[in-house]
Amino acid sequence: MSATNGGKNAASWMRVLGLDPAAAGPTGYGIVDSDGRNCRMLHYGALRVPAARQKESGGAALQDIHALVCGLIREFAPTVMAVESVFTALNMRTALRLAEVRGVLLLAAEQHGLAVHSYSPREVKARVAGYGHADKRQMQLMVRALLSMRETPEPADAADALAVALCHLHTEQARLRYGLPDAKSPPKPRPLPLGTIPARGVNRLPASRIE
Repeated sequence: MSATNGGKNAASWMRVLGLDPAAAGPTGYGIVDSDGRNCRMLHYGALRVPAARQKESGGAALQDIHALVCGLIREFAPTVMAVESVFTALNMRTALRLAEVRGVLLLAAEQHGLAVHSYSPREVKARVAGYGHADKRQMQLMVRALLSMRETPEPADAADALAVALCHLHTEQARLRYGLPDAKSPPKPRPLPLGTIPARGVNRLPASRIE
């Protein structure tokens, strides 16, 4: 589902492509605009690869997901991608499958020069709903309220993708408001106090050996 686009404030405008990768179910996607004050939904949905397509080959579903994401990037030109990270409590088989889908999303981002930010499911829920254990229905209602949508976003996978995009926008707004460093920027080394670095050519002996 899509909405029309309005004016942009170049100084703080951002368009986020949020993605909720799934191991077996639909992969949710959502695109949200923000001018620094208000957020607005542009497009959302979920891709469910048919079972027959998945049986064609091991990579058929991954190819379809890659094509979908590349098409969204070309059509909506997002400035950044936000992806829900792999849930560590999953069993090994599901985690590996989810990692494959996530790898395809990262590949599409790299091919189009998009920066990627990852957020855990609990982090997304805490940012959007104010509660790290919010259920699917609560997340759908919060996303609807925050984006002033006329309808509750369906399916839940699409609502989750919109929530991931909102999570990134809220995180960025807080970072800019408080002057926090970018999570991708390496920390700057802190200078040591004077006198802690011995001069070159000077061997300092332990105090017990000084006569």
